[in-house]
Amino acid sequence: MQQSRISDLAYNAAQRFGDKTALTLPGLRSFSFQEIDDLAGRMAGAFAARGLRAGDRIVLHLPNGWQWVVAYHAIARLGAVVVPANFLLSAEEVAFILDNSEAAALIVPADRRASFKTKAHVFTLGEAPEAEELTTLLDGEYRLPVERRPDDLFTIGYTSGTTGRPKGATMTHAGLFASLAGTATIHVRHDGDAVLTSLPFPHVYGNIVMNATFLVGSRLITTPRFDAAEALRLISAEKATLFEGVPTMFYQMLAHPNIANAGLTSLTRCTVGGQTMPTAKIDAVTSRFGCPLLELWGMTEVAGPAITHSPYWSPRPGSIGLPMPGLEVRLADLEEPKREATPGRPGELLVRGAMVTKGYWRNEAATIEAIDPDGWLATGDIARTDADGYIFVVDRKKDMIITAGYNVYPAELEQVIAMHPAVAMVAVAGIADEEKGEIAQAFVVPHRDVALSEEALLNHCRKHLASYKIPRRVIFVEDLPKNSTGKVLRRSLREANVPA
Repeated sequence: MQQSRISDLAYNAAQRFGDKTALTLPGLRSFSFQEIDDLAGRMAGAFAARGLRAGDRIVLHLPNGWQWVVAYHAIARLGAVVVPANFLLSAEEVAFILDNSEAAALIVPADRRASFKTKAHVFTLGEAPEAEELTTLLDGEYRLPVERRPDDLFTIGYTSGTTGRPKGATMTHAGLFASLAGTATIHVRHDGDAVLTSLPFPHVYGNIVMNATFLVGSRLITTPRFDAAEALRLISAEKATLFEGVPTMFYQMLAHPNIANAGLTSLTRCTVGGQTMPTAKIDAVTSRFGCPLLELWGMTEVAGPAITHSPYWSPRPGSIGLPMPGLEVRLADLEEPKREATPGRPGELLVRGAMVTKGYWRNEAATIEAIDPDGWLATGDIARTDADGYIFVVDRKKDMIITAGYNVYPAELEQVIAMHPAVAMVAVAGIADEEKGEIAQAFVVPHRDVALSEEALLNHCRKHLASYKIPRRVIFVEDLPKNSTGKVLRRSLREANVPA
């Protein structure tokens, strides 16, 4: 079996780690590597008996759980193409993915079956009309992984669709494995790890976390949804060595009253991705959790994490780290994209390599727009590098605010505002202004039971920012709008345009 094929991952793990625990569902049960392999092999055999074959697209729309893990590896073992659909997506969004991917099958909870009118095979978690119950497939004949080439299509990951209909980024076995192996190596993952996460498995970050279990033999502890109190409890109860999440998860744990007595001594490192995190909050996490917080950068189009830190490297606050082996990076000038950005100045981050998508499914126009003839993918992130090559994301290109001709980056403002001890969470968005074109507006979630005024925050900003960068307004809110993976949606804040 070739290790560079995801189709072999569960089988190889069973051969290496056998009865060792692979997956723990707190309050429910645990599964060994051998059990996962056996269940995936039987489900793959049942898929084949129903006419599904290598190359077919199968939409997987379930919450985190053993059924998701088994179905994923069954699809892989069949040689079919996994099309993950986040469980928090609406029926309309999933229907688009089902249609656009030309899927041969759909796996969905029973109570959502009625939302989909399709000629595809439908397998449901629970009984539903015009569908087969998923667990009945576990009676299939055990099937070994089919022969697939590393450059065969393995998954189609649909983007979040913040600028219109989502696009399906294609990824090969080798591309996904490059990200998986690089992440596991740089983060020093090993078979003694107990990894806690609530990241959704359909998301590229959550998917890499899940697959790393099968690569290195660690134990994965997962819950369907994130809850700060439960996460703090599980770190102690399960003796987690690694917690992985997005910034908002860490913010909520830091703000939770249970943090004062939480047992976090088992942690040896944490990872955070999905969005840039203010250095003040990184410092707060490392201080309270007592371990390094490793930032990482990735996107659907690069199979998962592609730039990150190692716990053995010297900390670079605010940096997303260094590119993984096999990933090329360059910064394009913002005014003349064909030129390299001047050293030390921001430019658009371009990436190229095995882990980068070759294009969008059935969308040639979007592929041509995003990937140049030399294979460089325009990420839409504005970044800079330091003298040692460490990369710092300045902001999203589309989030940049132009006020009276000056470029203002929301992430820079968020870094400064987050330094104020009374601020729990913050997001900055640009809103239209007749005089200046755009102005910056800060949306702030204060810590509970702490008095905080707009003037106090603006005075804080004046100490750290040029006058043109200071937010013109501060809006205090109870929470920030987020997508299904916990990423703050600046677009929603811009559209809200809270009246003065």
